[in-house]
Amino acid sequence: MAGGAGMALALGLAELVHGVYALVPSVPVAISQRIIELTPGALATAGIGALGKAAAPVLIAVVVVSALLSGAGLAALARRSRLAALAGVAVLAAAALFAAFMEPFIAPVATVLTVLGSLGAGTLVSGLLLRSSGVPGGEGAGPEDASEEASAERREPEPFSGRYREAHSERGVAVNRRGFLALAGGAAAVGAAAAGTGRFLTGEEDAEVTGARPLESTQRGGPGQAVPQVRTSVPPPPPEASIEVPGMPPLITPAEDFYVIDTALSSPRINRERWTLNVRGAVENPVEFSYNDLMSLPVIEAYITLACVSNEVGGGLVSNAKWTGVPLSEVLREAGVAPDRLNRANEQLVGRSVDGWTNGFRTRTAFEREEALVAFAMNDDELPLKHGYPVRLVVPGLYGYVSATKWLTEIELTDRGYDAYWIQRGWSKQGPVKTQSRIDTVEPGATVQAGRVPIGGVAWAPTRGIERVEVSTDGGETWNDARLAAQLDVDAWRQYVYEWEAEPGEYVLKVRATDGEGETQTAEEAAPIPSGATGYHTIEATVV
Repeated sequence: MAGGAGMALALGLAELVHGVYALVPSVPVAISQRIIELTPGALATAGIGALGKAAAPVLIAVVVVSALLSGAGLAALARRSRLAALAGVAVLAAAALFAAFMEPFIAPVATVLTVLGSLGAGTLVSGLLLRSSGVPGGEGAGPEDASEEASAERREPEPFSGRYREAHSERGVAVNRRGFLALAGGAAAVGAAAAGTGRFLTGEEDAEVTGARPLESTQRGGPGQAVPQVRTSVPPPPPEASIEVPGMPPLITPAEDFYVIDTALSSPRINRERWTLNVRGAVENPVEFSYNDLMSLPVIEAYITLACVSNEVGGGLVSNAKWTGVPLSEVLREAGVAPDRLNRANEQLVGRSVDGWTNGFRTRTAFEREEALVAFAMNDDELPLKHGYPVRLVVPGLYGYVSATKWLTEIELTDRGYDAYWIQRGWSKQGPVKTQSRIDTVEPGATVQAGRVPIGGVAWAPTRGIERVEVSTDGGETWNDARLAAQLDVDAWRQYVYEWEAEPGEYVLKVRATDGEGETQTAEEAAPIPSGATGYHTIEATVV
């Protein structure tokens, strides 16, 4: 208990400093991030498949619990050898500093002081608790202590209360058992409160960094700052692009509701004024862009639906937004790359994040899809921190794991022999988004009233668009055409609804979509690994 309480205090103090000063990393998050990077691909894939969005919180919880157990173990070791216990504390400090210094942006001196100071405070509290406990060896058992304990074992057992009082009187302990529990609990509570305050402050800072500021105000804020000239703008979504029925997701997903899946457990804080984008590799003219340089290039807007390859059929890891950015093709042309200059040496474009994460897709895609963007805005606001501030890649028609680099800092052109982060871990190298559809207006297992029941939701096939959606209410035996909203963009999802005249009974509802190329999504069921889930979204419902 003494060791666990001391470690809880140490973790809490470090987390509090992180909340106050973001350039001091969160130690549990930093350690968890290193574990993710070192985890073999098959194991990482299995973990994500089993835990989904809970994988990261579970990993951090395991790291915290392991740290508390380590504190308990070191306190037990201190009863036999204080020197060995202090050596163990030094090992923990070294591990924490190694993990922290692998983070992309830190304040080195403040980080060292935080790690050493918090562990020192935790060690001191653990020692004080041990000395106050009355546990043999609490002050470090020497040879005399050991011989006295051996002699005591040979004596007749005494009532516990008598032994407890004796220990207090001989060792000069100032607290009884209840007092010890209060002290240990108090130390742990202080640590928990400090950690909670740190997490709260971190959340507040995340909200203040970006995401709430309109694009125009942020671009015009600094002296000499280039104002982006929008070459291709898109009008607001027309009313006919939306279907208003209960349960229908909004046509444009708010930034705070847009799905988030990435390997970064903590979003990097990037100073936009010092940020650069390097385009290198097999290019004629390696070039480095500042944020101001990027703003001087032509800018376009586009409605694009992004989807995660790990999304289950009917799942929520898909969202639609308005993106603003520089065409990726323009950035490549600045580096001397053009469609007629592509060859084996530069056929793959690798995006690299500030934290080292990579993805890769065919370079030709950047020229074939004008709406492939180096994006700096989302829904007319600056990119939120968790969505890649200040700049990210957005490529319609490709799953995020091969295309959607957040916190982009480097583009490298290379051959197809290079395998990016998730390709090394067993996922497909191609990553085209499959035609998919989802029922949103009827919950799985729902009980609904007989009469007209709207069965609606969204369907998507970026770069191809959606031409038809069909709904079955009898498990796929027969199909009915749904009414489609206007297609906002071929890269965006499309809403649909089928007005079902429901009679009492048990029903199996299914949905399928046909894309703009005439291909209907397959009924064959497949898991997300390695190239995306397939099958019809199917739910059961009861009509009363």
